[in-house]
Amino acid sequence: MTLALTEPVNRTILLLDIEDFSRRGDVVQACLRRELHNVVEDTLAEAGVERNMQYREDRGDGLIVLVSADIPKTVLLRALLTTTPDALCQYNRLASSSAQMRLRMVLAAGEVAFDPKQGTVGGLVGHDLNQSCRLLDADALREGLAQRDADCVLGVSSPVYEGVVRHGHRGLRPEEFHHAAVSVKKDRLDLWLHDPLPHVTTVPAPGPAPAGRGGGGTHNDAAGQAPAAPVSVPASTGAAFAFNGGTVSIGGSQVNGDQTGVSGGHVTGDVVMGSARHEGRSEQA
Repeated sequence: MTLALTEPVNRTILLLDIEDFSRRGDVVQACLRRELHNVVEDTLAEAGVERNMQYREDRGDGLIVLVSADIPKTVLLRALLTTTPDALCQYNRLASSSAQMRLRMVLAAGEVAFDPKQGTVGGLVGHDLNQSCRLLDADALREGLAQRDADCVLGVSSPVYEGVVRHGHRGLRPEEFHHAAVSVKKDRLDLWLHDPLPHVTTVPAPGPAPAGRGGGGTHNDAAGQAPAAPVSVPASTGAAFAFNGGTVSIGGSQVNGDQTGVSGGHVTGDVVMGSARHEGRSEQA
């Protein structure tokens, strides 16, 4: 019996791949494959995807899951952002170090047809599916997982971002998805990578002002040195002032204690230094 190519149907495309799968031994790989199916079961159940609304194809180190367009992508996205990480966390808490599992995931959408061949499994056909697989292999997605402590990373295709994510539906924050232009083989594609951590631009601490620039600088600034730190004065000495250069005007003030090295500026009013009292106006030295 000859099986014919089916008509293409719009499907939500979910792709998952286990990090470093080929580096594990056979026994560990079998364990990881079983757990991947468990994680997907939990995720799809949370999204309300019944068995007759999905198609799964085992890819060895990952899965292709096609979900009926009747399931809202918002619901599936929320499950991928909550249920999937939780399921992975629970598994990894009990798994040995050699059986830890981390996932790359892509959510896309498009037209997919089925071209079955007797005696074989699989047979999915479609340009949109091919493009989704390219996104899963993108370096940006691999690096996104490698650079974080989380157990999974999610990327969405441009149609999913534009049609769903950017509108800020419940549980979806557009600011947590960051655009990456990726090149895989001969294709240039747009990937939106989910990263809940804020992207903060680090501002360096201000250093000494360059010579001849800025206002109110001291002679230390001009020499390229940091201004001297104010000297701490014990509370028992009474009022204390620390001035680093510049012009200082004081009216009707009293300065107690020993004074050393006073130069520049204007002092107006009665000034008491130690036991000596000077009345009148002191002009600039």
